[in-house]
Amino acid sequence: MAPQTTMSVKDGLLAEFDHEMATTRKHLEHVPDDKLSWTPHDKSMTLGRLASHLAECPGWTGAMTDQDEFDIAPPDGSFDYQPADFGTRAEIVDNFDKSVADARDKIAAKSDTELMAPWNFKKGGEVMFTVPKMVAIQNHVIKHAIHHRGQISVYLRQVGAPVPQTYGPTADFPDM
Repeated sequence: MAPQTTMSVKDGLLAEFDHEMATTRKHLEHVPDDKLSWTPHDKSMTLGRLASHLAECPGWTGAMTDQDEFDIAPPDGSFDYQPADFGTRAEIVDNFDKSVADARDKIAAKSDTELMAPWNFKKGGEVMFTVPKMVAIQNHVIKHAIHHRGQISVYLRQVGAPVPQTYGPTADFPDM
């Protein structure tokens, strides 16, 4: 049997998802409980709120795998998002783990054809953009988590907590 030379869309997406979520978890594991209320600026989220937000991001996967559209401000006012704000690092990591496991299951259950199907992001009933579901997951789950993970890295440094490796060594973890 010849070795497989191509990877399915789903397998590529899962490989990216698994890598980025494992790296994100390492960052959440270093959030100090006694600094959850710390914020770098009045307009910024607290460290605890930012970490809680990061923990809930993978949970948005179902809006992309199980629906063909998502309206952030539906005309009927039915969208009622209440942001999470977990009280301890243990709660943050536990909720992140559950969110990641659920998201991974949702991606794994889809075929390449389903992941390449169009997904609409709406606001007030108006389509803002349309992308394949796979791209929606990459942009609004994976890259969104990477963005906030970067913020967490800065917060960790500012509060004196160790900054884990992301794509290479850090001052706190110089050996790969």
